[in-house]
This record gives sequence, structure tokens and C-alpha cells, in this order.
Amino acid sequence: MSDPDLRHRFHPSILREYDIRGVVGETLSEDDARAIGRAFGSVVVKAGGASVCVGRDGRLSSPDLEAALVEGLAGTGLEVRRIGVGPTPMLYFAVRHTAAAAGIMVTGSHNPPDHNGFKMLLARRPFYGKDIALLGRIASAGAFFTREGQVRDVLVFPDYVDRLRADWDGGDRRLTVVWDAGNGAAGGVMAALTGRLPGHHILLNGAIDGTFPAHHPDPTEPENMVQLQETVLEQGADIGIAFDGDGDRIGVVDGRGRILWGDHILPILAEPVLAAHPGAPVIADVKASQTLFDQIRRLGGKPVMWRTGHSLVKAKMAELKAPLAGEMSGHIFFADKYYGYDDGLYAAVRLLGVIASWPNGETLADRYDVMPHPLNTPELRFPCPDEQKFDIVEAIKAHLIEEGAIVNDVDGVRVTTPKGWWLLRASNTQPVLVARCEASTQQGLDDLRAELARRLSQAGATMPVTG
Repeated sequence: MSDPDLRHRFHPSILREYDIRGVVGETLSEDDARAIGRAFGSVVVKAGGASVCVGRDGRLSSPDLEAALVEGLAGTGLEVRRIGVGPTPMLYFAVRHTAAAAGIMVTGSHNPPDHNGFKMLLARRPFYGKDIALLGRIASAGAFFTREGQVRDVLVFPDYVDRLRADWDGGDRRLTVVWDAGNGAAGGVMAALTGRLPGHHILLNGAIDGTFPAHHPDPTEPENMVQLQETVLEQGADIGIAFDGDGDRIGVVDGRGRILWGDHILPILAEPVLAAHPGAPVIADVKASQTLFDQIRRLGGKPVMWRTGHSLVKAKMAELKAPLAGEMSGHIFFADKYYGYDDGLYAAVRLLGVIASWPNGETLADRYDVMPHPLNTPELRFPCPDEQKFDIVEAIKAHLIEEGAIVNDVDGVRVTTPKGWWLLRASNTQPVLVARCEASTQQGLDDLRAELARRLSQAGATMPVTG
């Protein structure tokens, strides 16, 4: 099964914790895609699988990478089911809908236009961590299964839209909604779905275009939400909804143009879920506000703080049988009535259904007004080489523990103090450190930022003054 002529080595930076990502033409090539197909296909075959679904986003490099990937997968004897262009959740749906053994999506998600990558699942479970490291070992040894497979196109788009629409539960209240696909892969589904929902729907940037001419499709960056905010205000809309490049994350703006982050959205969604599942665990990542965890507890749920990363959260959901989870980045995961994976379009349907069901015409802006609003920084992201970022976090953690600080180290370090908390973690997808601070007063927030900056300086890193 080992063939020296097929041995392949990947750039060490692309095999990441929960997916594969690189810069096209620099660290990621069609040869890499072909080798990924051979390696992943070999894992699927060894596990007894016979079929794999493949999808791709709208990036300019995705067609060529997808073609090479399909070639590699088919070369291991698998039946490869190509579902075409669409959001990553449509690929997850396709695996279930067609009873495939595995799935792999060609997508750069929210990364810059010259980046791309791959998200995988095997036996309906996320394929990450040690699984991804295994692909590197298989490829470097050329230890591929080599058999003749087959390739066919499979249309799942209409069935996916039907499934999204099936869980609308907001009755006939007509909301005015502005949607922004950011020229990402969710555009086609967004158009088809909104045509089947009640209300007035205004669509922005629905054409799939890998150059992202309007703005970059990443709703965690406020500058990417400006067009949506302006349109909501101009149209007097109830809500604005944005998606990232591959449609597995959601961004939300209320009727007054204010951005709701993941820890604002999750409690709204949790209210009816916990009414149906009293005492159930609800998972949020370490970047979320303490107010979210407090609210889940008040709603009768069991708040669980967990590591950031879509694959990591999905695995924890399955372990705890949690009906709902979310991340600050806008990944929302429903196992209540759905499949337990992150789907921005499905989250949008459920969110609109909740809002439309509120009595007396209550709006999202009304709900935002009565939410607790501690003072916090946005997510602070600053460059740090991949080979240094984890060591810096570990060095800071060691000092904190030695000093007796209250530290949650489930993902980096989240330090609780009488003034609030601060977080430092290494990104699993980019050469950056990620930080956040939250306090009840401005002075407390300033003190926490100063403490974070001091800790970074001691470890040989610098936090930008404006970050």
C-alpha cells in the first residue's frame, strides 16, 4: 500500500487543529489537495467507508483545488459525490442526506481571498486534531490505498433549502430582514430560503464572487458590518443578518444598527431550547461574556465553558448531548431539532422564528436594551508567529499558576479577578494571539488591559496600543 512515488510532504503550517488552511501558491497547492484526497480517502476506506461527499466555496482557487482533491479521493476506490458550490453546512447536510461515509469541503472560510483549505468529517463526526496529523503521516509515507473509484454529481441544494425551511416556527408575523452574504458561498441558498419565509427580505451581496468586492465576509470585524447596519437603518428593518465566507457563521444587527455578538445571540436562542430541555447543558467558548453563562443558569440550563473551534465544540456537544452551543465568532450549533453542527443559515431561521414569536410586537432592539452590558474589549487579535504563539501562552500560564491566580486553562488562559476577567489564547487557524477583557467599570477594564499587556511583555510579546 506504500508507494514511494506518491509520497508527499505538506507545509508544516497548514495541518491545523480543526481543519487544513494555507496560502494558495505559497503553502497550499493542487498537489497538496490531491495528496489530501489520497490520505483522507485512505482513512475512509480503512474505516470501511465507500463514499464521500465533496463541496466547495466560491473562492477563485476552489475549482482547481476541488478537482485535484476529487482525483485523489477517487484514486482510493471511493465513490465521490460532488455537490458543487455552496455553504459548508450544505456539505454536512449532504453527508447525512445521501448516507455518505465522509465529507470534505474546500473552503477558506473567513480568511483572506488568497487563502483556502479543507474541512472534513468522518462518520458524521468532525475530523480534527490527531486525525489531521495522521493525514500528514500517511502522505509522507505514501501509504495510500490505490483503487479505481467513481465520481458523480449529486444535487442536494433543493433538499437543503427544504430542510432549513422545515423548522420555521415563527408563525405569520412579517419581519423586515436585511441579509448580507458578503459574496460568499451562502448567497444562492440565502436567496432560495428567503423566498420561502414570511416577511420582507432585502438581500445584499448575494452573487458568489471570490474577490469579495463589497467587503470581506467576516462578521466578527465591525467594518464588514457597516453596509448591513446602514441598510437596516435606511429600510427601518427589524434585524440584519450576515454570513461569513462559507456560511457556517452568523452575524446579527438589531433594528437600531447595533451588532449582537455570539454571546448576545446564544441566550435568545437558548430560552425556547431550555424550555423544551430543562437542565440541559449549553456550551459556549472561553471568549464569551460571563453574563452569558449567568443567563444560561438563570434559564435553568447548565452552562459549559469550552475551547474555541468548530470541531472542538461539535465533539463536546456530542459528548454531553447538549442541544445548543455557540461561539463568540458566530458559530451556532443546534442539536435541538437539527444535527449538531454549525449552520449560519439554520441559526438565522431559528433566530427569526424566536423573534417573530415574541408577544406584543417585541423587537430585537427591545431585547438588546434590557440585556446586561458589561464593559468589554472586542476580540483583540495581534500577530504572533505560529512557532511562538503557544509557547507564549504556556509561559504566562505557568507564572499565573505559580502566583495562585484563578485560571481556567481549558483553552489558553482565562483569568478571573475581582475586577472581571481577561483571556489570552493562541489561534488555531492563524499566526495570531487572541485576547479579550471584561469588567464592570471602565477603570477595571483599563486595569485588566494593562495587566494583560504586562504579562505579554514579560513573555516577550507586545499588545498593540490600539488593539
